Amino acid sequence: MLPHDDFAFAELKREGKEQHLRLVFAMHEVLLRGHSLRRIETAMQRLELSFLAVLPGNQRSLIPDGQPVIVEIVVSEIPLPTKGNQEPTG
Repeated sequence: MLPHDDFAFAELKREGKEQHLRLVFAMHEVLLRGHSLRRIETAMQRLELSFLAVLPGNQRSLIPDGQPVIVEIVVSEIPLPTKGNQEPTG
């Protein structure tokens, strides 16, 4: 499940034939690798997307051209700033 309330932004990059989509939330980020990921980026920005999954390699040929295909998902926690790393206020 994707926490829409914590969604900050999405960033799409192309590397060769593949695309990389970075979804940043308050406490973590989700990195997607695949094809035609712009539709996923748009759905996320509209808060219409709630579930993502990797499509197994043996099923990728069943997906029509232009439809999103996720090859890899990496979720990582964004570290909280420690007291020593915070900028002074005031």
